[in-house]
Amino acid sequence: MIGCFNRSVILTYLGIVLSLFGMYNLLIAVDYESVSRVDIAIICLILAGICDLFDGVVARKCKRNEIQKQFGIQIDSLADIVSFLIFPSVLLYFIWQQRNALYFLIIAFYILCGVNRLAWFNIQTEKFEKVYQGLPVTYAALIIPCLYVFLSSTLLKMLLPAVYCILGMLFILNIKIPKPRGIFYPFFGALAVLLIVLILN
Repeated sequence: MIGCFNRSVILTYLGIVLSLFGMYNLLIAVDYESVSRVDIAIICLILAGICDLFDGVVARKCKRNEIQKQFGIQIDSLADIVSFLIFPSVLLYFIWQQRNALYFLIIAFYILCGVNRLAWFNIQTEKFEKVYQGLPVTYAALIIPCLYVFLSSTLLKMLLPAVYCILGMLFILNIKIPKPRGIFYPFFGALAVLLIVLILN
């Protein structure tokens, strides 16, 4: 079998599975239960974000050869495409309820910017150790759930398309974003728990 199957990529694979489960819930949702299905999808997005946040921490604690390290970088980016580009695109389709050319253009822009940012990160990863160039696509797992929790459904539908356009621009703008370190890990973890509790209530 090709590939690397060890504990250094367990969280990465788990994030993909959670994202697929979130999309599955959206695809099988019907009108009378659609709210609960969206709740499940948002929770899956949050959990996928947590998996991405901590997969690097786990990987760095594992003894890896150079091939395993490079494989980890590539599989992480491929997982990000599924979890933070494709999954949010399906989510917007479900929440916004617009099946037209405008939806397609917004999502095409969002995904293309995200893919470009991931490719750039892969070739610059050794250059920037303390900051990210451009907003990481993972932040969609924080921003979108926050909007879902704290905005009314009407306001969410109005603002979400613009948010996706702004996120796309932030993915490719040459801005420096500090990498999570130290206190950021428990902070993001606590925020994730708070968002999930608010959704379930």
